[in-house]
Amino acid sequence: MNKSQLIDALATRYEGNRKQAAHALESVLDTITREVAKGEKVAITGFGSFEKRIREARWVRNPQTGARIKAKKTAVPKFSAGADLKNVVSGAKKLPKLTIAAPAAAAKKAAAPAKKAVAVAKQAAPAAKQAAAAKKAAPAYKSAAPAKKAAPAKKAAPAAKKAAPAKKAAPAAKKAPAKKAPAKKS
Repeated sequence: MNKSQLIDALATRYEGNRKQAAHALESVLDTITREVAKGEKVAITGFGSFEKRIREARWVRNPQTGARIKAKKTAVPKFSAGADLKNVVSGAKKLPKLTIAAPAAAAKKAAAPAKKAVAVAKQAAPAAKQAAAAKKAAPAYKSAAPAKKAAPAKKAAPAAKKAAPAKKAAPAAKKAPAKKAPAKKS
């Protein structure tokens, strides 16, 4: 599991809010890093402890040449697993079942992005009207008309997808330019 996957797993506990999950993870990692760098020990009961260890200067061997080189004194981070973590990993202890936030709260959160998608789609509608007006003003060449029509549609559709994770709103934004496509011939 990498950092992005960990954020996704945490987002389920934050009612699907990936931004809050990422902020929480970044805050924890930053705090641990700063404290260990100062030389403090960070102990999380049951999980483990992080600390700074000093590695003394020593003689090492270069694997390519076989020559002996003196390695300088250095500080390194050290993690020691806690008893609970050791027991869970070894199988001696089972983890309790994961409980996820109430579905009612998640439904309210899902409704908010859908409302934003409708607002973005309404903003995309003027772009479609401009495309139709440009098509009326332009000469009726078949090769030029589709190019002018496609450009505003491409700009409007990604904005709708980005603002709204709900998949139902994105097709509505794509359908708006298609309805305006038939133009009067002059």
